Amino acid sequence: QVQLVESGGGLVQAGGSLTLSCAASGINFTMVRMGWFRQAPGMDREFLGGYTGSDATIQSGDSMKGRVTISGNNGKKMVYVKLNYLKPEDTAVYYCAASTAPFGSSPNLFAYWGQGTQVTVSS
Repeated sequence: QVQLVESGGGLVQAGGSLTLSCAASGINFTMVRMGWFRQAPGMDREFLGGYTGSDATIQSGDSMKGRVTISGNNGKKMVYVKLNYLKPEDTAVYYCAASTAPFGSSPNLFAYWGQGTQVTVSS
């Protein structure tokens, strides 16, 4: 079955950077679009950006605009997000997800989700 596993979360000081990884299995990586989201307590899930496996294109989200770098490795079925210039308000659970829809930022478009990884930014 499809499995997405995030890693790399943790505690980081404000102004720092963190790279999160997502390992996918049970999925044809070139047939899906991978997305990164985050969700803070009491808030909606926000789209950070995506990676399309078929052509290795990157989509940008509005959340954390200019502070996020997304990349992927089709051979390893991995997608990454580097979070830069982190702020305390970036504290959230960060998720990767997979969608067969070629575009769109709504979480409803993504059928498969990882368990999430906690990122905590201290001031």
